[in-house]
Amino acid sequence: MLLRHSPTSPFVRKVRVAAAILGIPLQLEAADTLDPNDTLRQQNPLGKIPALLADDGEVLFDSSVILAYLDHLAGDGRILPTAPAARIKVLRREALVDGMMDAGILILYETRFRPQEKHEPRWLEHQAGKRLRAIDALEMEVEPYSGTPNAGDIALACALGWFDFRFGGDWRAEHPKLVAWFDAFSAAHPEFADSAPVA
Repeated sequence: MLLRHSPTSPFVRKVRVAAAILGIPLQLEAADTLDPNDTLRQQNPLGKIPALLADDGEVLFDSSVILAYLDHLAGDGRILPTAPAARIKVLRREALVDGMMDAGILILYETRFRPQEKHEPRWLEHQAGKRLRAIDALEMEVEPYSGTPNAGDIALACALGWFDFRFGGDWRAEHPKLVAWFDAFSAAHPEFADSAPVA
C-alpha cells in the first residue's frame, strides 16, 4: 500500500507508527498539499495527508480511518478494542489528541503563512487554549504506559513528539506524568524513533 505523506506531519506519523507496530509494510510517496498539480487532490478531494492508497484501489483518509483499516487488516482488536466500552475510550482519546494536533497546526499555519503584523492574536489565543486544555486533561487522565499500544496511545505519542519538534517541548515543564508516559512509550517502541519528523 502507498501512503502519501510529509515527513513532518504528526498525522502521517500516526499511520507510520501504527503500521510498524502491526507489521504492515507501507510504501511512502511525498505529497505537496500546496501544489494544485500534485495528484493528492485527485486521490483525496480535501488535498490533505495522510492518504492511503489501498491495494484494492480505494483511497482512505483521514488518519483515524486509516488506523481503523490497518487494525482490521491486522485482525481486529490490535490497536482498536472490539469491546464497545473500551473501543469508545480509545476513540475518545484519539479524538482529543487529534483535535489538539489540529490546534497546533492552525497556530503553525497562522504564523507561517501570514506576516507577523497580520497575525490575529485572538485566533492564536483560541487555538493555544485548545492545545493547553487538552494537554492538561491528558495529564490528569494518563496512566503509566502499559506497553501494549492502542490508537489513542499512538496518536498521543505522535502529538507530543510533534510538540517537541514544532514548539520546543513547551508542554514538558508542567506535565510530568505525560513526560514519563512519553519516555516509556518511546523506549518500548523503536519504530517510533524511526518515524521522527525532520525539518
